[in-house]
Amino acid sequence: MQATTLALVGATGGAGTTRTAVELAALGARDGRDVAVIDAAFTTQGLSEHVAGRIGTDLTALLTDETDASLSAAAYPPDDEPSERGGDLDLPGRADLIPARAPFERVARAKTAEAARKLEGRIGEAATAYDAVVVDAAPVGSNEAVAAVTAADRVEAVTPATAHGRDALQRLRGRVADVGGSVDGTIAVARAGDSDAERDEDETAADTRLPAVDPAVGSAPAAATGTGAYVEALAETYERAFDASLGIEFEEPGLVDRIRS
Repeated sequence: MQATTLALVGATGGAGTTRTAVELAALGARDGRDVAVIDAAFTTQGLSEHVAGRIGTDLTALLTDETDASLSAAAYPPDDEPSERGGDLDLPGRADLIPARAPFERVARAKTAEAARKLEGRIGEAATAYDAVVVDAAPVGSNEAVAAVTAADRVEAVTPATAHGRDALQRLRGRVADVGGSVDGTIAVARAGDSDAERDEDETAADTRLPAVDPAVGSAPAAATGTGAYVEALAETYERAFDASLGIEFEEPGLVDRIRS
C-alpha cells in the first residue's frame, strides 16, 4: 500500500528530524504536491521556528480548546527568509506547517492520552486533505509520539550519522516495538563539526544518509530550489518513504566534482 502519512521519529534529541520534515515537505511541493508537516514534538516545538509570520491557532489548540476547528486553522506556510520575516515559498504545490506553539499549561493538556487520540484523528484528517503528510515526532516516550507512530502508514527513524546515533536507533526500535509498531526505514543525518572519531562511516547503517548542511533555521528549506547532494538524498528519501516518483532532475556531477567527492 502506498504510504500517505510518514512519521519521522528522532532517535535522539537534535538528530535533525524537524529540519528533515520541513525539507521533505518543500521537496514535495516543488514537485507539485500538497504536503503537510504535523508537529508531534510538543516539548521542543521546533517546527514553529520554520513558520512565516505570527502563529495564532496551533496544533495543541486543535487538540484541547478548539476541537471543532478544521486542521487548516493551524496551517502556516514555511518561511524561506526568516531573517527578514518575509518570503513565502513560491512552489507549484503547497507546503503547510502545522506547528505546536503553546504555553506550558496547554501543552500539558495536549500531552494527555485523550489528546493523543485526537491527534490520531487530526493525522487522518490531514491524509484526506494532502497528497502526503509528514509527522515530526520526538523519541517515543510521550503520548503524542506514540500517536504519531501508531497512526502513520510508515515510520522512519532519524539519527545522527554517528556511532552514538546507531546505538540510539537500536533503542528506538525497541520503543516502537513496545507500542506495536515498527521502524520501516532509517535516515542518518551528517552534522557539520562531527569529528572523525564520532562519524559513522558504515554506508549500510541507514537507508539514506543526508550530507551535512547549514544547520541554521534560515537556511531551510534548501529543497525548495537546491540541486546539490543534500537535496538529491532528500529526493531519494521522499521516493522511498512515499513510494512515489518525483519529476525533479539533478545535474550529473562534473569531473571536478567527482574528484572532490
